[in-house]
Amino acid sequence: MKERTKAETLAWLRRISGELATVTLGKLEEDLPWYAEMPPGRRSAVGLVAQAGITSFISWYDDPRSTPWIAADVFGAAPRELLRSVSLQQTLQLIRITVEVVEDRVKSGGQGLREAILLYSREIAFAAADVYARAAEARGLWDARLEALVVDSILAGEADDELPSRIAALGWHGHGEVAVLVGTTPPQLDVDHLRRAARHMAADVLIGVQGGRLVLVIGRSTPRDQIPDEETIGTSPAKTFFEIAGQLAPMFGTGHLVLGPEVGTLVEASRSARAALAGFAVARSWRNAPRPVAADDLLPERALAGDPIARQTLIEKVYRPLQAHSNELVLTLWCYLDNGRSLEATARELFVHPNTVRYRLKRVSEVIGWDATGAREALILQSALILGSIGEPEPRRKR
Repeated sequence: MKERTKAETLAWLRRISGELATVTLGKLEEDLPWYAEMPPGRRSAVGLVAQAGITSFISWYDDPRSTPWIAADVFGAAPRELLRSVSLQQTLQLIRITVEVVEDRVKSGGQGLREAILLYSREIAFAAADVYARAAEARGLWDARLEALVVDSILAGEADDELPSRIAALGWHGHGEVAVLVGTTPPQLDVDHLRRAARHMAADVLIGVQGGRLVLVIGRSTPRDQIPDEETIGTSPAKTFFEIAGQLAPMFGTGHLVLGPEVGTLVEASRSARAALAGFAVARSWRNAPRPVAADDLLPERALAGDPIARQTLIEKVYRPLQAHSNELVLTLWCYLDNGRSLEATARELFVHPNTVRYRLKRVSEVIGWDATGAREALILQSALILGSIGEPEPRRKR
């Protein structure tokens, strides 16, 4: 059989292009379940891509120098939202079936035509990968900008009605408590590794880089009270935010790492952020500060630096609970701290037995959760007493 000339082959391909498109669509519906389950509008868009691929091949066969236009010719026929509903793997399945149909129909067209189909299928596969890579890169850049905007809003305390929708657009899985972790940015920040480490601990993170400062908004994927514990299903119990911070610490740069207090929802995260940022600003003033350190363990330094939240926290968590419980406990704590944490000296000043002082200090610890016998906690308690007494109204003088 005499082999066709290129002009004859082109004329023949143009005559059977409609037939090729029809056979291809039938093959897609038969072999690809995801295509058959698509809504009619999207199936039509996928069909347009297949038809455009056949038409583009004929044009390319006529002039192989048109390779740079393949992506525009084929994928330009589909609406932009198709990239979000059809994965790269599915697109490659679509290309494979289309190429198989064309190969089977034109196998009598000679060796040159078959080689052209193989070369074109390679080019179209690379073009598809390029389209999806560009879409993923654009999506990644958009997500990074949106994430930075969300973190900045949280740090500034500017939560508005749009914050929940922005968070949802980022794929945030946190539905429980939230805490903010602030540290230094490492020389090489591996964001993906950081996210994987958080997910491994049933947590999600929003990441904000502000120059030399790295901010993580950490949330639980499931509220802590809904996570099964070790006794019920034999798995490890839910990690505390402090434990999560400890495991994420190696991914930060050198320097202090401060964890803000736990809050109920992401919308309230600005409270945790303010405390963490204030603690990070003064952490260097505690010579032996652990890494990570809770922002509330830096309350004295924060209060001295002028943080109104720290002053209010010390008064509300220490001074007022003790005062409401018993003036006797307040007086005993004052004397104990003023006497250099000496039981005997405190007992002499109060005219009580040292065991009585020891018992009252134990009651102080039960009421407020801090132990006055430790050096660091004694500083916190003494700061609270000073701030609380400053805020008390002066007693009226008797005339």
